[in-house]
Amino acid sequence: MEENWSAMQQKAVQWIQEAGELLRASLEESLIIETKSNPNDLVTEMDFKIERLLTKKISEDYPGHRILGEEEAGADIMDTDDIIWIIDPIDGTTNFVHQQFNFAVSLAVFENGIGKVGIVYDVMADEWFTALEGRGAYRNGVRLPKLKPAELKEAIVGINARWIKNEKIPYARQMRNIVDESRSTRAYGSAAIELCYVACGRLDSYVNLWLAPWDFAGAEVLLREVGADISTIDNQRPSMLEKGPYLAGRPGLQEKVRGMLNS
Repeated sequence: MEENWSAMQQKAVQWIQEAGELLRASLEESLIIETKSNPNDLVTEMDFKIERLLTKKISEDYPGHRILGEEEAGADIMDTDDIIWIIDPIDGTTNFVHQQFNFAVSLAVFENGIGKVGIVYDVMADEWFTALEGRGAYRNGVRLPKLKPAELKEAIVGINARWIKNEKIPYARQMRNIVDESRSTRAYGSAAIELCYVACGRLDSYVNLWLAPWDFAGAEVLLREVGADISTIDNQRPSMLEKGPYLAGRPGLQEKVRGMLNS
């Protein structure tokens, strides 16, 4: 049976709106904060609460669909067959904890590895980035134009300053060269938001050495709708099941960025 992706998106927007209200309300209370892989990898009870909320809604309305979430859902998923919902309940948890700004709820629906629905909601800015495969990408209901080529010397690049500074990190030298040749750099602390900024032209290129599928899935649907160049460092498609490098940006520009990373 043909899926109604538009109806699916409308439901998901309603669920994420509810999640956003819960997140804003939680900022008035004391949060329980823990760490995961390292002291800088934070998780709060709200990460779990939002993921469980969305998982419950999806399971009730689409019981045959699988769910992959950052915190709990889908640990046993080993392939991209059929329909998978991919959730990041709070992308930018450190921002959520420290700044109470620049964090997002990200959700995507993929079918057999192809992005069909993408939603990234910047909670505090009340900014919605949405896309349906083949129907364009939107920011707050306004369609985004296709991305135009750009030169690195005129580009703003989204990149993590820690990677540039640390010589032990692979590609540190190459990333410094990219920074030196670019017009400027930015880091907002939320991959989902930064990738949406690429989609809407606020950033021209984005370089990340270690993204998980839930970090980029929602934004990737938008990026493909606006004609972004998306790849790993070796010009492969980023994995939908494992963490790894993720590059996205304007066509032409990304060829230059990949070339510099491989130099």
